[in-house]
Amino acid sequence: MISRIESYLLLFFFGLISSCASVISPELRARVDSSITFEEVAQNPNSYEGKTVLWGGEIVQTLPQENGTDLIEVLEWPLSWREEPRRTVSFQGKFLVLIKEPLDLPLYKTGIKITVAGEIEGSMLGEKLKSASDPTYRYPLVLSEETHFWKDYFSPYSSPEPYVDPWWSDSSYRGLRF
Repeated sequence: MISRIESYLLLFFFGLISSCASVISPELRARVDSSITFEEVAQNPNSYEGKTVLWGGEIVQTLPQENGTDLIEVLEWPLSWREEPRRTVSFQGKFLVLIKEPLDLPLYKTGIKITVAGEIEGSMLGEKLKSASDPTYRYPLVLSEETHFWKDYFSPYSSPEPYVDPWWSDSSYRGLRF
C-alpha cells in the first residue's frame, strides 16, 4: 500500500512533468528551425519563405481582411523555456500572423500574449493594410499552423473586466487583476 507521503510525491512529480510539456505539438515542434532568429527574418523576410518558426509576443490588433482571412499584428517578445512570451525592455519588432479561419475576436483581443508556430510567407508592407499601426513598416508574415493563448495579465494595452459589486458601484474604480 502506498503511504500518504509517497502519494503526495507522486502527485508532485506528475505535476512537474506535465508542466514541462510544450504548448506546440511535437510534430510541428520538430519542423521548427530554431537557428533562425526574428532579427534575421525581419531584415530579409522573403529569403526565409517556407521555413517554420516559433515566435511569440503580445497582440497589438487584429486586422480583418476582405478575402475572408484575418491578420493579427503581434509585438515580438523572446520566448521562455515554456515557450511563453517574456516582456523585455526592448523588442525586436512586429510580425503578422495569417489566420485562414474566421477569428473569434474575444480570443484575439489587444494585450493577450500569444505563441505561434507556422511557415514564413514573406513580408507585407504596412501601407497595404487597413489601419496598420505603422504604414512604412515591413512586417514578416507567418502562416499560423498552431497558436497558443496565455492567461490574461495586466497590460497597458488591455483593460481588465470591471468587477461589479451588487452593493457598491463606482465607475471610476478599477480593481487589480492577478
